[in-house]
Amino acid sequence: MKLSLGPLQYYWPHASVMRFYEAIAATPVDIVYLGETVCSRRHELRLSDWLEIAARLIDAGKEVVLSTQVLIESGSEVSVLYKIAANGLCAVEANDMGAVHVVAGKLPWVAGPHLNLYNLPSLQWMATLGASRWVMPLEMKRDDLAVIQAGRPAGLQTEVFAYGRMPLAYSARCFTARNRNLPKDDCRFSCIDHPDGLLLNTREKEGFLVLNGTQTQSARVYNLVDALDDMHALGVDVVRLSPQSQHMGEVIDVFHAARTHALAPHEALAQLQPLMPAAGCNGYWHGLPGLVQHTSAGEPATA
Repeated sequence: MKLSLGPLQYYWPHASVMRFYEAIAATPVDIVYLGETVCSRRHELRLSDWLEIAARLIDAGKEVVLSTQVLIESGSEVSVLYKIAANGLCAVEANDMGAVHVVAGKLPWVAGPHLNLYNLPSLQWMATLGASRWVMPLEMKRDDLAVIQAGRPAGLQTEVFAYGRMPLAYSARCFTARNRNLPKDDCRFSCIDHPDGLLLNTREKEGFLVLNGTQTQSARVYNLVDALDDMHALGVDVVRLSPQSQHMGEVIDVFHAARTHALAPHEALAQLQPLMPAAGCNGYWHGLPGLVQHTSAGEPATA
């Protein structure tokens, strides 16, 4: 089972992004997804910068995939989509049906998690359009994946989001700008002040969601490190980790140790606790509310 690093969801300064991926090149991660998937106003890196990073990672032995923006709203964003599809270097992850239309039958591509592929007919359709891999929707439970795995099209790989704050929703509005009473078109790039997103608490002061520009994430960190053996038994090909601003290399090392059985599942879970920016959760995998942390004893409990 391979490890992948999903696309960077936050807005970091150019130098920080370059340092981050320079460090990633030395980690045991197998696949790296690159590109801006959240907001086209984030201009610290242009497509040429992402392609420069891609070339370095390929030289380091990584498989690189360019991800497309999830919510496309303007002609300029469509233009960038076509440029990504014509990059000539990497496969593409399509994150909306417009991107599927652009890449289908023309180059290797991955059906991203935001296509919401919940059943076999949808997967079979993607396979006929040339998808080589699909990413399971975040809210799908383990038992539903087992049904799909039993009948998935031949040659279509399966990838599961297994670590990180979950990207739950996208909006035409920018909530980080709204938090500062700024309009979206004059957001003053507020996201750059929140390298792991802006935490939204309930009235009881409990972490609920994370605002990340036009994206809404879970406050808790989805963590399926103790389910890797189960995923392997189900025939999952790739396990996806999502970037965070601190300790990402250590997180990758723990997952690598868990997949090679150098660490037992409970040991890997314990080692990840101090590396996570918030409490963990794994409810969706077990068919429970997403914020639930299902314990090893089988009893659901919030962390």
